Amino acid sequence: MDGAKEYGSNFGLRDEIKAYWSSRAATFDLSPGHEIFSEEERAAWHRLVEKHLGQGEGKSALDLASGTGVISHLMDDLGYRVTGLDWAEPMLERAKAKAKTRNRAISFRMGDAENTMEPDGAYDVIINRHLVWTLVDPKAAFHEWLRVLKPGGRVLIVDGDFVNVSLAERFLKSLAARLIKLGVLKPEPVHMPADMAGVHNSILSRVYFSQGARAEAVAGLLRDAGFEDVVIDRNMRDIHKSQAKNWNVLKAAARGIQHRYAVCGRKPA
Repeated sequence: MDGAKEYGSNFGLRDEIKAYWSSRAATFDLSPGHEIFSEEERAAWHRLVEKHLGQGEGKSALDLASGTGVISHLMDDLGYRVTGLDWAEPMLERAKAKAKTRNRAISFRMGDAENTMEPDGAYDVIINRHLVWTLVDPKAAFHEWLRVLKPGGRVLIVDGDFVNVSLAERFLKSLAARLIKLGVLKPEPVHMPADMAGVHNSILSRVYFSQGARAEAVAGLLRDAGFEDVVIDRNMRDIHKSQAKNWNVLKAAARGIQHRYAVCGRKPA
């Protein structure tokens, strides 16, 4: 069933997105690529953040669509004062519990990444991972992010094109599925219930980047919003290499050839 047809007419796309991620919260941290399962991967993420945003040194950071707090913890590691914003209450509950267990002074609260309701010029940096491909109106969102940054502040977007799958990636995934069925490869942890796949695809077909969030398009929209010094970083090798140890060799190879990237921009001083 089309996910858009499951709900009444007052239940719009943004409501569907919120409900979808709320339902994903319980198993979100089971997936490599979501939670971090090694110090090697943690260090790789630290290097990416430091490369584009520098050390925290007490600067304020806003983690948008913070989910269970994975990126917020990375920023806290580096000395940032972190606020995590998410609109899915089950995600926030897990993020708060995780921060309490790890004794982290991270503030998590309910909020919309496209309309944060945060004060003007409140943050030194903004970061998000795998958010932009879900945005209904990234143009408005990027203007909003520019507003809440301090002059000279930076945004770091980590995302990918999850629509356009190359022939090589299709082959690797298909082969992996066959070998798992034959018992040659170990099955992966189930991090998304099978009945959610249709909802995911329905949402993906209707967001702004329904044809795929390419790095160049994201960078262009940042420039249009007023960001300067916009750079695209496609070197995610260290992160993918450390994550690959959690997957079978075919899944790791498929991951490595996907269009994944980081884009950084600066608010004019």
